[in-house]
Amino acid sequence: MPARTTDWNDRRGELLIDAYRRLLRPALFRSYGGDPERVHEATLRWLGRIGVTPLKDVVAALVPQARQAVEVAGVHFPGRVGLAAGLDKDGLAAPCWSAFGFGFAELGTVTAVAQPGNPAPRLFRLPRSEALINRMGFNNHGAQALADRLGLWGVERGNQALGLTVGVSLGKTKATPLDEAVEDYRTSLRAVAGRADYVALNVSSPNTPGLRQLQSGAALTELLTALVAEAPGLPLFVKLSPDLTDAELDATLEAAARAGASGFIATNTTLRRDGLRWPENLLASEAGGLSGRSLARRALAMVGRVARSTALPVIASGGVMTRDDAHALFDAGAPLVQVCTGFIYSGPGLVARINALGR
Repeated sequence: MPARTTDWNDRRGELLIDAYRRLLRPALFRSYGGDPERVHEATLRWLGRIGVTPLKDVVAALVPQARQAVEVAGVHFPGRVGLAAGLDKDGLAAPCWSAFGFGFAELGTVTAVAQPGNPAPRLFRLPRSEALINRMGFNNHGAQALADRLGLWGVERGNQALGLTVGVSLGKTKATPLDEAVEDYRTSLRAVAGRADYVALNVSSPNTPGLRQLQSGAALTELLTALVAEAPGLPLFVKLSPDLTDAELDATLEAAARAGASGFIATNTTLRRDGLRWPENLLASEAGGLSGRSLARRALAMVGRVARSTALPVIASGGVMTRDDAHALFDAGAPLVQVCTGFIYSGPGLVARINALGR
């Protein structure tokens, strides 16, 4: 596990974080009237354009590319730091993520049927707390649309056409009843199976009614059994809620392993509201999942428990706001980490600093 840093790349990462926080982040956060969702969508569009032009090489030259390759669940990852699901749902900026030093990007969450998600406003920044609250509700253009977009860029399972490993997160269409969830997920899986290096099963988002019931032993066993049979050889990771009790977590781990899961992702966003600073704690009543700094301790504890409880690999996600957060998760047994909220608050320098961690 990593113990040291490459000083120069780490220093460059620090400088990038400082420049981003002083210059770019304030401009981004003020644009579009300060509407977080509009800023997010515009940023993805711009990154999508950059990713298919020579400007991508300029970005890559500015961000240290000291990635460390690793194999997890039979999949080659050219770097240990990934983009978490939720940031690029429809893969609009997929060609650009490798330039920021990411070794993998988990696109989605996508559903079998395109859907608008929950009513706005549905995304809230809490900068003093370095957190976000979102109740997006799987807004996306559908699994087939994502597969088609990846196909335009020549992405096929295992070919690393975008310079990184591609994961796809699948969720349940909101209008689909729970007793029809298996076929709903199976439809999405058929669409993306030829494009994804691995698939994440999002059964833990708090923003789709009833979804978390699919984490229970019997429901998860039925779902995973069907999907493993549908796409043999394609690694399937189960994304876990940080709000599970220890007993619930143990039951979920056992059911997933028995049904053929390849690993776990810990964790999703939380319904808890610990650690919010004044006056942002006034937003605690807003419905949705909380991500960011206050999730770090819970995510670390959960990663450690999962790593101790199963031989299957765990991808750490949640509360990765600093290099030290990532270091602790690696030490807890995670071979890979994902960032999302940390990337929004610190930019590509955070990826560079984590990549600079020595072996």
